Amino acid sequence: MSEREFIPVRIAVMTVSDTRTIDDDRSGAILIERLEAAGHSLVAREIIRDEVLLIRAQLSAWITDPEVQVVLATGGSGLTARDVTPEALAPLVTKPIPGFGELFRWLSYAEIGTSTIQSRAEAALCDQTLVFALPGSPGACRTAWDHILAQQLDSRHRPCNFPELLF
Repeated sequence: MSEREFIPVRIAVMTVSDTRTIDDDRSGAILIERLEAAGHSLVAREIIRDEVLLIRAQLSAWITDPEVQVVLATGGSGLTARDVTPEALAPLVTKPIPGFGELFRWLSYAEIGTSTIQSRAEAALCDQTLVFALPGSPGACRTAWDHILAQQLDSRHRPCNFPELLF
Protein backbone atom coordinates (compact mmCIF):
# COMPACT_ATOMS: atom_id res chain seq x y z
CA MET A 1 0.00 0.00 0.00
CA SER A 2 1.17 3.51 -0.68
CA GLU A 3 0.59 6.65 1.35
CA ARG A 4 -2.33 7.65 -0.84
CA GLU A 5 -5.64 8.57 0.74
CA PHE A 6 -8.34 5.92 1.10
CA ILE A 7 -11.44 6.87 -0.89
CA PRO A 8 -14.57 4.92 0.06
CA VAL A 9 -16.61 3.51 -2.80
CA ARG A 10 -20.43 3.46 -2.89
CA ILE A 11 -21.57 -0.13 -3.46
CA ALA A 12 -24.90 -1.83 -4.18
CA VAL A 13 -25.33 -5.55 -3.47
CA MET A 14 -27.71 -7.70 -5.51
CA THR A 15 -28.46 -11.30 -4.59
CA VAL A 16 -29.94 -13.23 -7.49
CA SER A 17 -32.11 -16.02 -6.10
CA ASP A 18 -35.57 -17.50 -6.29
CA THR A 19 -35.41 -18.67 -2.67
CA ARG A 20 -33.27 -16.31 -0.57
CA THR A 21 -34.58 -13.61 1.75
CA ILE A 22 -32.69 -10.88 3.60
CA ASP A 23 -32.75 -13.13 6.68
CA ASP A 24 -30.99 -16.10 5.05
CA ASP A 25 -28.89 -14.40 2.36
CA ARG A 26 -25.45 -15.41 3.64
CA SER A 27 -23.59 -14.42 0.47
CA GLY A 28 -25.00 -10.90 0.41
CA ALA A 29 -24.34 -10.59 4.15
CA ILE A 30 -20.69 -11.62 3.68
CA LEU A 31 -20.17 -9.02 0.97
CA ILE A 32 -21.82 -6.30 3.06
CA GLU A 33 -19.82 -7.21 6.15
CA ARG A 34 -16.57 -7.08 4.22
CA LEU A 35 -17.25 -3.92 2.22
CA GLU A 36 -18.30 -2.02 5.35
CA ALA A 37 -15.31 -3.33 7.33
CA ALA A 38 -13.08 -2.05 4.51
CA GLY A 39 -14.60 1.44 4.87
CA HIS A 40 -16.85 1.45 1.80
CA SER A 41 -20.53 2.44 1.83
CA LEU A 42 -23.49 0.16 1.17
CA VAL A 43 -25.97 2.31 -0.75
CA ALA A 44 -28.50 -0.35 -1.79
CA ARG A 45 -29.33 -4.01 -1.37
CA GLU A 46 -31.87 -6.08 -3.30
CA ILE A 47 -32.80 -9.71 -3.76
CA ILE A 48 -33.90 -10.32 -7.33
CA ARG A 49 -35.43 -13.47 -8.79
CA ASP A 50 -33.46 -15.41 -11.42
CA GLU A 51 -35.11 -13.72 -14.39
CA VAL A 52 -33.19 -11.88 -17.09
CA LEU A 53 -35.51 -8.88 -17.32
CA LEU A 54 -35.72 -8.37 -13.54
CA ILE A 55 -31.95 -8.62 -13.11
CA ARG A 56 -31.30 -6.33 -16.08
CA ALA A 57 -33.82 -3.76 -14.83
CA GLN A 58 -32.16 -3.55 -11.41
CA LEU A 59 -28.67 -3.43 -12.90
CA SER A 60 -29.78 -0.69 -15.31
CA ALA A 61 -31.28 1.35 -12.47
CA TRP A 62 -28.07 1.15 -10.46
CA ILE A 63 -25.84 1.84 -13.48
CA THR A 64 -27.72 5.09 -14.11
CA ASP A 65 -27.83 6.05 -10.42
CA PRO A 66 -24.96 8.46 -9.63
CA GLU A 67 -24.95 7.21 -6.02
CA VAL A 68 -23.89 3.71 -7.12
CA GLN A 69 -20.29 3.29 -8.24
CA VAL A 70 -19.98 -0.48 -7.91
CA VAL A 71 -22.48 -3.34 -8.07
CA LEU A 72 -21.69 -6.68 -6.48
CA ALA A 73 -24.13 -9.27 -7.83
CA THR A 74 -24.05 -12.71 -6.24
CA GLY A 75 -25.85 -15.69 -7.74
CA GLY A 76 -27.13 -16.71 -11.13
CA SER A 77 -23.67 -17.14 -12.65
CA GLY A 78 -23.58 -20.92 -12.94
CA LEU A 79 -24.75 -23.25 -15.72
CA THR A 80 -28.26 -24.27 -14.69
CA ALA A 81 -31.24 -23.15 -16.73
CA ARG A 82 -32.12 -20.56 -14.03
CA ASP A 83 -28.62 -19.02 -13.97
CA VAL A 84 -28.99 -15.92 -16.16
CA THR A 85 -27.00 -13.13 -14.53
CA PRO A 86 -24.34 -12.98 -17.30
CA GLU A 87 -27.08 -12.89 -19.95
CA ALA A 88 -28.83 -10.07 -18.07
CA LEU A 89 -25.58 -8.11 -17.81
CA ALA A 90 -24.33 -8.62 -21.38
CA PRO A 91 -26.21 -5.80 -23.19
CA LEU A 92 -25.25 -3.30 -20.47
CA VAL A 93 -21.49 -3.80 -20.80
CA THR A 94 -19.39 -0.89 -22.04
CA LYS A 95 -16.05 -2.63 -21.47
CA PRO A 96 -15.63 -6.21 -20.25
CA ILE A 97 -12.99 -6.96 -17.61
CA PRO A 98 -12.05 -10.55 -18.55
CA GLY A 99 -9.16 -10.69 -16.09
CA PHE A 100 -11.58 -10.72 -13.16
CA GLY A 101 -13.24 -14.00 -14.17
CA GLU A 102 -9.92 -15.53 -15.12
CA LEU A 103 -8.33 -14.60 -11.78
CA PHE A 104 -11.40 -15.67 -9.81
CA ARG A 105 -11.42 -19.13 -11.41
CA TRP A 106 -7.66 -19.49 -10.86
CA LEU A 107 -8.05 -18.67 -7.16
CA SER A 108 -11.16 -20.82 -6.87
CA TYR A 109 -9.35 -23.81 -8.36
CA ALA A 110 -7.24 -24.03 -5.18
CA GLU A 111 -10.46 -24.30 -3.15
CA ILE A 112 -12.84 -26.39 -5.26
CA GLY A 113 -10.66 -27.91 -7.96
CA THR A 114 -11.98 -28.39 -11.45
CA SER A 115 -15.53 -27.55 -10.35
CA THR A 116 -14.50 -23.92 -10.85
CA ILE A 117 -14.93 -24.48 -14.59
CA GLN A 118 -18.69 -24.18 -14.04
CA SER A 119 -18.36 -20.60 -12.78
CA ARG A 120 -19.22 -17.77 -15.12
CA ALA A 121 -18.00 -15.08 -12.71
CA GLU A 122 -17.28 -11.91 -14.63
CA ALA A 123 -16.88 -8.16 -14.35
CA ALA A 124 -17.48 -5.18 -16.58
CA LEU A 125 -17.50 -1.43 -16.72
CA CYS A 126 -21.05 -0.37 -17.57
CA ASP A 127 -20.97 3.32 -18.44
CA GLN A 128 -19.25 4.64 -15.28
CA THR A 129 -20.31 1.79 -12.95
CA LEU A 130 -18.30 -1.32 -12.19
CA VAL A 131 -20.35 -4.52 -12.06
CA PHE A 132 -19.05 -7.80 -10.63
CA ALA A 133 -21.10 -10.98 -11.16
CA LEU A 134 -20.08 -13.50 -8.51
CA PRO A 135 -21.22 -17.05 -7.81
CA GLY A 136 -23.91 -17.40 -5.17
CA SER A 137 -22.00 -19.44 -2.61
CA PRO A 138 -20.67 -17.77 0.53
CA GLY A 139 -17.24 -19.31 -0.11
CA ALA A 140 -17.08 -17.82 -3.59
CA CYS A 141 -18.04 -14.40 -2.25
CA ARG A 142 -15.30 -14.64 0.38
CA THR A 143 -12.76 -15.64 -2.28
CA ALA A 144 -13.75 -12.81 -4.61
CA TRP A 145 -13.70 -10.17 -1.88
CA ASP A 146 -10.68 -11.33 0.11
CA HIS A 147 -8.39 -12.08 -2.83
CA ILE A 148 -9.48 -9.60 -5.53
CA LEU A 149 -12.03 -6.95 -4.60
CA ALA A 150 -10.55 -5.85 -1.27
CA GLN A 151 -7.38 -4.78 -3.06
CA GLN A 152 -8.84 -3.59 -6.33
CA LEU A 153 -11.52 -1.43 -4.66
CA ASP A 154 -8.91 0.17 -2.40
CA SER A 155 -7.71 3.49 -3.86
CA ARG A 156 -4.33 2.99 -2.14
CA HIS A 157 -3.55 -0.28 -3.94
CA ARG A 158 -0.68 -0.12 -6.42
CA PRO A 159 0.16 -0.21 -9.21
CA CYS A 160 -3.49 0.29 -10.16
CA ASN A 161 -7.00 -0.03 -8.76
CA PHE A 162 -10.61 0.40 -9.84
CA PRO A 163 -11.43 3.61 -7.92
CA GLU A 164 -8.94 5.41 -10.17
CA LEU A 165 -11.42 4.76 -12.97
CA LEU A 166 -14.36 6.12 -10.97
CA PHE A 167 -13.07 9.48 -9.77
